[in-house]
Amino acid sequence: MKYYVYIIKTKSSKINKTYVGYTSDIKSRLYKHNNNKGAKSTKGHKWQLIYKKKFNSKSDAMSYEYKIKKNRKLRKDIINNCTL
Repeated sequence: MKYYVYIIKTKSSKINKTYVGYTSDIKSRLYKHNNNKGAKSTKGHKWQLIYKKKFNSKSDAMSYEYKIKKNRKLRKDIINNCTL
């Protein structure tokens, strides 16, 4: 099974939030975030996918997700260079 680490960004120009997560089904996960069934911190906003990276194992995806969440500079660099 393939896993993805993804970054989503709020669609609203008034609020500039990002969220990092991992999943095996990006389409379903984005749907959940946009319908208040995702993570608590994503509720009440509409989201768009701005970055994804594929992994062959869940543990690799989780490790990379943790790395991005803990390293704000890395997250900012990824967001500034993403081309989705």
